[in-house]
Amino acid sequence: MVDRPPAAGAAPTVLVGGTTAATPSEVPTATAGPELHEGDTSMARRSRGRALVAGIASSLAGKAVGLVAPLLITPIAFGYLGAERYGMWMAITSLTAMALFADFGLGNGLLTRLSRLYATGERRAAAREIASAYAVLGALAVALLLVLLVAVRLVPWSALLNVADPVVARDARAVVLLCFGAFLVNIPLALIQRVQYAHQQVAQSNLWQAAGSLGSAGLVVAAVATDASPALVIAAAVLAVPLMNLANSICYFGWQQPAFRPRVKDVRAPVARGLLRLGSRFFGLSLLSSIALNLDGFLVGRVLGLHAAANYAVILRMFAVLALFVTLVNLPLWPANGEALARGDVGWVRRSTRRMVYLSAAAVTLPALCLVLSGNDILQFWVRSDDLEQVPTPLFAALAVWSILVAVAAPLFMVQNSIGLLGPQFVGWAACLVVAVPLKILLAGRGGLSGVALASALSYGVTVLPAAVVGYRKALASVPAKRSNSIEMEHDGEYTPRHRRSPA
Repeated sequence: MVDRPPAAGAAPTVLVGGTTAATPSEVPTATAGPELHEGDTSMARRSRGRALVAGIASSLAGKAVGLVAPLLITPIAFGYLGAERYGMWMAITSLTAMALFADFGLGNGLLTRLSRLYATGERRAAAREIASAYAVLGALAVALLLVLLVAVRLVPWSALLNVADPVVARDARAVVLLCFGAFLVNIPLALIQRVQYAHQQVAQSNLWQAAGSLGSAGLVVAAVATDASPALVIAAAVLAVPLMNLANSICYFGWQQPAFRPRVKDVRAPVARGLLRLGSRFFGLSLLSSIALNLDGFLVGRVLGLHAAANYAVILRMFAVLALFVTLVNLPLWPANGEALARGDVGWVRRSTRRMVYLSAAAVTLPALCLVLSGNDILQFWVRSDDLEQVPTPLFAALAVWSILVAVAAPLFMVQNSIGLLGPQFVGWAACLVVAVPLKILLAGRGGLSGVALASALSYGVTVLPAAVVGYRKALASVPAKRSNSIEMEHDGEYTPRHRRSPA
């Protein structure tokens, strides 16, 4: 990550472990891992490879369960709660969905730093990172819960949500408290997922998440079967996930890894500040990319009208599934790359990244081609509405190209994320936003929705993808292969050389 603009002609600084370190040519020991013999390297590679395969498979299976569970809940809850009460619940849920970045990127920062400490074996430093992260997000959750309690009393929620039925209106405050309360409590509880990912226990984390989705469905069915109150049915749906994260945390820190159990004595203010600095960069990057990716609906509505915007949104839903698949497949690479680079195993990172680029692109290309050839038939079968217009093939083709470009870039970003190198991504997404907005407006006027889709593919291809390649090369160049130096996390939370040895 570029901490600040370098002086003219100077080499860029790279943020490693939440602090700014000089480039490898200047201080080669700043990011060194433990000394490894050839046998140790082979063993680490096999273990890393197994964890990666298990993580990818469990991510796909877990997400499938996560998608099926709401499908099971929806007809049951809709029929039991009624249209207005169910609509009120969904409106409140949409408000919590807008706050998905409520941890301010700290979870991603913790994942990046723990992945490195997992490789170097610095358990005490890892415990301080975990404790400090829980302290920061725990304090944030408590503060926001106090704000929620005040807002629940002061805000006229029934009027704000446009609830007409007075019986439903009486439940508005309770539903707001349940939905937002569960969301806020889950902010620190969800850190267990990042801890498990960092320790390459991705499959275990995904199984717990799948259990949370199934638990939510089971509790809703049980609440409806016992003729529970509407508020209790909603509580069953929204509280299952934080309760499952709590159970996961108790099992993990209580029995599996008690050495990493968050303790007050391990909380360090400098470590917390380092996490917040790194997390704030992830937070800013998430906001920037989210704006760039989600601006189409507004632009299409302004230029081509709301009817066109509705049609375009439906089409994007299908391609969003491909983007979700790319994320699920590549996310386990993040901690694996962090551990490998901390050991100086650059060769493994190169090979695994190359393979994942091919795999991601191939896995997306086939369904994308199916959408190009049969997209209109799929849309008609899915939506079944006369308002949905016939989609021209160039529109599907442009979105297919965009999906493939996203698939190619994703593994490259996982390498950069693993060491906190976010500068190139900031540049790429900022440039994408600058290029995409006028290009989409221009091409929308000339080619309609097909022009908007073409602008998306072009702007991504000339800005974000090159930034991904540049950042990937910079990340690998910052980590000399098979180093023999060691680091430790000092009391201030910053990485410093522990000792220097001659290369083995």
